[in-house]
Amino acid sequence: MKNNTHDKKRRALLKGLASIPVLTLTGYQPLAQAAMLSVDDPTAKALGYTEKSTTAGQTCANCNLYQGGDKAAGACPIFPGKDVAAAGWCKSWVAKA
Repeated sequence: MKNNTHDKKRRALLKGLASIPVLTLTGYQPLAQAAMLSVDDPTAKALGYTEKSTTAGQTCANCNLYQGGDKAAGACPIFPGKDVAAAGWCKSWVAKA
C-alpha cells in the first residue's frame, strides 16, 4: 500500500519548487503583508526551515532568494504567499551574488 502522506509532502514540495521560475519571471510582488511561514508547513518541514538559523553565516536575510530587504521578515519564492523570518534558514539557502 502506498504512503499517501509521503506523496502529499512530495507533491507540495514539487509545487513550491516549480513555482520559482514563474515567480521570478513575473516579478512577483505581494500586495499585502503575507502570513508568516509556520515551521509545521509541509514544504517548510521538507526543506528543514527554521525561524532562527543554526548554520553559521547563513540566514534568510543573506540568501539570494530572500525578498524582504532589511525587514525582519519578507517574501521568498520557495514559500509563495508566506513571509519567512530574516533570521531563518532552509535547505534552499543560496549565497547572494
